[in-house]
Amino acid sequence: MKYLDEYRDGTLVRKVVDEIRDEISAPWTLMEICGGQTHSIVRSGLDRLLPTQLTLVHGPGCPVCVTPLETIDRSLAIASRPEVIFTSYGDMIRVPGSSTDLFSVRASGGDVRVVYSPLDALQLARENPDREVVFFAIGFETTAPPNAMSVLQASRLGVGNYSVLVSHACVPPAMRAILSWPGNLVQAFLAAGHVCTVMGYWEYPPIAEEFSVPIVVTGFEPLDLARGISAAVRQLEEGRTQAENAYPRAVTFEGNRPAQALISQVFETCDRKWRGIGEIPESGLRLREEYADFDAEKKFDVGSLTTEESSVCIAGEILQGRKKPADCPVFGETCTPEHPLGATMVSSEGACAAYYRYGRDS
Repeated sequence: MKYLDEYRDGTLVRKVVDEIRDEISAPWTLMEICGGQTHSIVRSGLDRLLPTQLTLVHGPGCPVCVTPLETIDRSLAIASRPEVIFTSYGDMIRVPGSSTDLFSVRASGGDVRVVYSPLDALQLARENPDREVVFFAIGFETTAPPNAMSVLQASRLGVGNYSVLVSHACVPPAMRAILSWPGNLVQAFLAAGHVCTVMGYWEYPPIAEEFSVPIVVTGFEPLDLARGISAAVRQLEEGRTQAENAYPRAVTFEGNRPAQALISQVFETCDRKWRGIGEIPESGLRLREEYADFDAEKKFDVGSLTTEESSVCIAGEILQGRKKPADCPVFGETCTPEHPLGATMVSSEGACAAYYRYGRDS
């Protein structure tokens, strides 16, 4: 496929890996932020090509995985209401709440629909003025612009039966939190290219300087990732700690300024709970007060719902880079994609799902 084949070329990847092997002289631990990167690494076997001194751990860069359990339960409570058409991207349908999931709500008669854009959900609201249409607005900064646009359009058009259940997370505060935790193992980050396509990487130099860690923006194909790893290892070996862009075909330092302005117009930052991790200050987005009428959590009064995580699921430790999926005692046994105990197993970007799908036991 044009523009992709070269980034999946095994010969080119092995050449970069050989360069890494020639350069590395000490053990280093790198964390790839994005779950899509995790799947690419495991699917292609890139991690098994790398020198043994290099350890890759998997970060909290799967928006489905870090959506709080109580937020899932809030979505289920809203979706079960007869007057509601609940809409979502497909990857949220099977994510387990405390006792069920959106797929089961739909099977029981709830009007749960998969859409490809929040603007599709907004159109549903315009076509069904006698129903309340809710869109499950999850994701990192990547999905925030279209979600913001749907709210802005609903406001401009006076579509009062449209609302969003917001569960947006921001990557830089999570990186700071990981680096601040006692016992942190991460010595360099591979930053998520799709987030940086929107946000740029101007937020990363202060983090790299404060914590003395290289941060390298990378893409998602094997060659992209090998080059990103090579750049991170080179910095570590040379004693440099900078924010570097190894994905220039898609990412600029400034990012997409109009998209950033749209996010700021509709959303404001807030403290946010990350599933399996806990609350991280200023790591989330919520609707500004002027758009409160479009806040599904307030409209349906579900903000007080709380819940408890599974006592055996170690997703939190996996998302922090402290353990790997195969370290979990129930991995592949009582916890499978068909019967998941946590979102890291059911999400298409979850680390546990990647290890299960590609037969990794270590």
